[in-house]
Amino acid sequence: MIKPKKLKKGDKVAIVSLSSGILGEPEVKHQLELGIRRLKELGLEPVFMPNTLKGLNFIKNNPNYRADDLMLAFKDPTINGIICAIGGDDTYKTIPYLMNEEFKKTVHSNPKVFVGFSDSTNNHLMLNKLGLVTYYGLNFLSDLCELQKEMIPYTRKSYERLFINDESFEIESSPKWYLNRSNYDVDQMFVPLNEIDEDKGHEFLNGSGVIDGVFWGGCLESIYDLYTSERYLDQRHIYNRYGLIPNNDYFSDKIIFLETSEEKPTPEKFHRMLYFLIEEGVISRAKCLLVGKPYDEVYYHEYKEVLLKISNDMGLPIVYNLNFGHALPRTIIPYGIKGKVDFYNKSISVVEKIFE
Repeated sequence: MIKPKKLKKGDKVAIVSLSSGILGEPEVKHQLELGIRRLKELGLEPVFMPNTLKGLNFIKNNPNYRADDLMLAFKDPTINGIICAIGGDDTYKTIPYLMNEEFKKTVHSNPKVFVGFSDSTNNHLMLNKLGLVTYYGLNFLSDLCELQKEMIPYTRKSYERLFINDESFEIESSPKWYLNRSNYDVDQMFVPLNEIDEDKGHEFLNGSGVIDGVFWGGCLESIYDLYTSERYLDQRHIYNRYGLIPNNDYFSDKIIFLETSEEKPTPEKFHRMLYFLIEEGVISRAKCLLVGKPYDEVYYHEYKEVLLKISNDMGLPIVYNLNFGHALPRTIIPYGIKGKVDFYNKSISVVEKIFE
């Protein structure tokens, strides 16, 4: 796997709308301006690609231009990182415009930090297939543009992780979690989030010993959709066409991380999606499963019952309630990097450098 260089103060970072085009809509202008300010406070210079701010309809109808923006961001030697504007549900449509020799050579010769979550799972899996280490968690609109007066401390620490290249580090549980906003209007500027003390931390379910593996995963619904084409009929076909669905042996050394979206799937659907991935040889081959905190903790205990059943049925070690994905706050998890899950000491660690 190719590792990009860590970010440093003064670096330019591209903002790309690879899924939804909401960042270009007038109603989020106050968020956009806040995100620009926050990036600059982190010492980074934002670069908006030619189509990033063209709005919902343009982005929806032109996946080729979304792909062009990603290609241009990788080609530009002055850009050191790429941050997804936000998720969505159809970034897979960019894949046919990118899975070619030109893009592969561009990525290999210009590796860059790539960060996003949710539907961006598809972008991560494509780049992972091309051999690039990428970083799940955090995007521009959801994190840098969050309307609190100051960034959530755990989130800020996660962004600062992109400037550090430690030999190893622990993925810690946040001491606080936060309810997501239902309203992002301008009158919400600097209105604090509803903050809740974390009383559970990482829940280690039915495992023992120390498990070593390589991180792989993303948004559960996104991965389920790419296997089933339940949302878009051509999605599995595109993944098959470009060889993006790994064979079952691929998962034998994996620590798989999965999280659920703001759609808040029912416990029945949560059960169905996980057991489908078990039957497909994804979860069933893995060494360990890490599961993120549900959005606003909706169905928290019901999901836990499903996970306990899976763990008991399969003898699969599972850790629940990690801070990544759609629930606030968020950490980053690197694809293709070695990790360690220690059931004795109740810890989860990244055990190699995540940058060059």
